[in-house]
Amino acid sequence: MSGLKLFRTDTTNGGMTEVMPRLAEIEADVQGLVETHMETLLGVRFLASEYSTGPVHGGRIDSLGLDENGSPVIVEYKRGTDAGVINQGLFYLAWLMDHRAEFEHLVRDRLGGTAASQVLWSGPRLICIAGDFTRYDVHAVREHRRSIDLVRYRYFGSDHFGLETVASVTGHPALVERARRRGAGVSPVRKQGGQMVELADAVDEVLVGLGDGVTRVQRKQYRAYRRLRNFASLCPPQQTKLLVYLKADPKEVDLVPGFTRDVTGLGHHGTGDLELQLRTERDLERAGDLLRLSYAAA
Repeated sequence: MSGLKLFRTDTTNGGMTEVMPRLAEIEADVQGLVETHMETLLGVRFLASEYSTGPVHGGRIDSLGLDENGSPVIVEYKRGTDAGVINQGLFYLAWLMDHRAEFEHLVRDRLGGTAASQVLWSGPRLICIAGDFTRYDVHAVREHRRSIDLVRYRYFGSDHFGLETVASVTGHPALVERARRRGAGVSPVRKQGGQMVELADAVDEVLVGLGDGVTRVQRKQYRAYRRLRNFASLCPPQQTKLLVYLKADPKEVDLVPGFTRDVTGLGHHGTGDLELQLRTERDLERAGDLLRLSYAAA
């Protein structure tokens, strides 16, 4: 169980009261809450609930969605600790990979043709949300070749809900390496050479080093850095600068012309409303607090 504790401050007498964590009464409570607020909680657009896998497989996927990078997402829920949740999710993930056209049809119906044409089949995800996981669960996900997130939930009092990532694994390294050789993500950076290559490598090192559980997702136009949700997107370099997009709120940042820009509502590759323009490693050092702020928000 998580060691996280939540306290309520009493402004009247200056005291503090612990808000005791609890599990849901029934599994459906967690599922209903997450599905209603899936994009806020997980960075995933909700597609369907209790999706039938047909008479042959005879199962129902708890939730189907599409994440910020276009990856298909299966979400499975358990009220408490259940060793079967990972295997059940992997079973459904295998079904999904065999029914791509059906999933794309669902995306087209719910989100439109553009979203359906950009589904990223190289990175399907399984998110397991449960009351807790064992150390054997954590070890098991690291042995699989799929992208799996183990997420612990807790209710605190009557109006607080917490999610904690216990483990996060992104596919098989060989698959990522093949994607890079095909020219995905930041690979085009290396074709341009020079100072921007070194700066892109430095940005990558800093973003991955912000904490445990950071994973990369390769897209043609950008590379996303993700915890449970994206917190940064690195674009291939322009002639003299790199563009990085963060999930930090531009309204909470002192914008500096030529360094930071509010791109809320403006079209751009990647995700996030705060644009960083990096030209030197000194710019990267200046951006350190903003990178950590975005990481914490994810």
